[in-house]
Amino acid sequence: MPFVKLRVLLTSSLLAVGPALLLTMPAHAQTAAEAALLAGGCVGCHGVSGQGGHGIPSIRDTQSRADFVATMQAFRANQREATVMGRISRGYTEAEITSLAAFYARAQ
Repeated sequence: MPFVKLRVLLTSSLLAVGPALLLTMPAHAQTAAEAALLAGGCVGCHGVSGQGGHGIPSIRDTQSRADFVATMQAFRANQREATVMGRISRGYTEAEITSLAAFYARAQ
């Protein structure tokens, strides 16, 4: 029981303080931190490192940044067949998609 209370306390503290920490970081660190936070939304299907599996494609190191952005834009416009990615991609701004592309795209 005490462990559960500690975990809840730590989680709620991080959620409360996390955004403030982003404001105190240098711009390049903010971008990396924000991209990592955004990538958390991809983990459920694409895996912790974007490796995919079980019918879900890998998104780590498989496309250039431009191709990643183009793929997400195609999902947003319903120009690429998908089950849920059309709806998911519409939840991201252009800036967020660009951050995700930098996070997941192969080194150029």
